[in-house]
Amino acid sequence: QVQLVESGGGLVQAGGSLRLSCAASGLTFGSYDMGWFRQAPGKGREFVAGVSSTGGTTYADSVKGRFTISRRNVERTVYLQMNNLKPEDTSVYYCAAKTIYGLKTDRGAYAYWGPGTQVTVSS
Repeated sequence: QVQLVESGGGLVQAGGSLRLSCAASGLTFGSYDMGWFRQAPGKGREFVAGVSSTGGTTYADSVKGRFTISRRNVERTVYLQMNNLKPEDTSVYYCAAKTIYGLKTDRGAYAYWGPGTQVTVSS
């Protein structure tokens, strides 16, 4: 049974930083692309960042230069370092896993999802 569990969310002031973690189990972690998505109230779930099984990264334009995705296969964990946070970054953040097929930016390509962690940025 595949499980993805996010942690590290919370309340932070604008300009602050948070690091999200996603621990994976039940899958061959090193063979999967990993992604972070977010969903704000009343909005659709949007791509934030992705890292391929080989380490290549992709970012949404809205977070480029502020967020960094990384993975540590030995720990079966993917991270999202978020710096210079803005109120518009407030969302529930979800970790997801996909096989090597399909685009990292495509929500529909991801087979497994975590329950999400809330990030709130105050102005």
